[in-house]
Amino acid sequence: MTETRFTGSITAMATPFNDDGTLAVGDLQKFVEQQISGGIQGLLPMGTTGESPTLNHEEHGEVVEIVVETAKGRLPVIAGSGSNSTREAISLTKHADAAGADGTLHVTGYYNKPTQEGIFQHFSAIAQETDKPIILYSIPGRCIVDISIATVERLLSKHPNIRHIKESGGEVSRVDELKSALGDDITVLSGDDGLTLSFIASGADGVISVASNILPTEVTKLVTTALSGDLKRASEVHRKLYPLFRDLFIEPSPVPVKICLKKLGIFSTDRVRLPLCNASPENRQSILESLSTVIPSTNAKQID
Repeated sequence: MTETRFTGSITAMATPFNDDGTLAVGDLQKFVEQQISGGIQGLLPMGTTGESPTLNHEEHGEVVEIVVETAKGRLPVIAGSGSNSTREAISLTKHADAAGADGTLHVTGYYNKPTQEGIFQHFSAIAQETDKPIILYSIPGRCIVDISIATVERLLSKHPNIRHIKESGGEVSRVDELKSALGDDITVLSGDDGLTLSFIASGADGVISVASNILPTEVTKLVTTALSGDLKRASEVHRKLYPLFRDLFIEPSPVPVKICLKKLGIFSTDRVRLPLCNASPENRQSILESLSTVIPSTNAKQID
């Protein structure tokens, strides 16, 4: 297996729906093209932002297939195929492999609350079923449990295709801990747009971004500038984008980003699937006002 590293700006893609709640295939295909033309460096369908918990297996597979087919190898496609059922995660991973995805993203066992030994065995079982890169996904706010540094070390020592981790715990110190323990053996990716600059300054290699759904060029500029070592210029980009980084999470994701995608005409609707629901009028106003500060031409202060 040739070692592949995913770095830079990677979009955690939202999934477009029609008014009746079905998958909007045309919007998804156009969305992939918009992302590529905006200079994004990787696509990640079927993560949290893609509403993966509310898509059935057939829909999940269709989204991955469409993104891979539309991208045509122009950039890496990393499929979200995690689950709190190891068997389900393996099945989704095998499908992603067959569809041509370049790697997969795997969350820890949400709701189950496994021990560190259970987490180790879960990721080990998945890694044995694919030779493509696996990104570990640490997000204790949603999963309750975290992936300990010791468990990450065990996984890297056993599986050559585990060399990445997406960190969404909100602690910059995790980058220092991971890099101190594993150095260049681990590729750390920020899972929080607002912390991307701080993460890269501490040794991270990029971001899996929500904001890049609507700002692929700007987020890529932030990441590439920071990775080049020009932190002063990167901080200027960060401050310009920060109001949107903040307000993309005042409602459960991807509710805010879908509001922006519809406003920009990228998605035909901002529909989400229950148990997610429409934003409150007050939060919708805040989201659109923040969008207008970053993209003034949207006239976002006027609610649709």
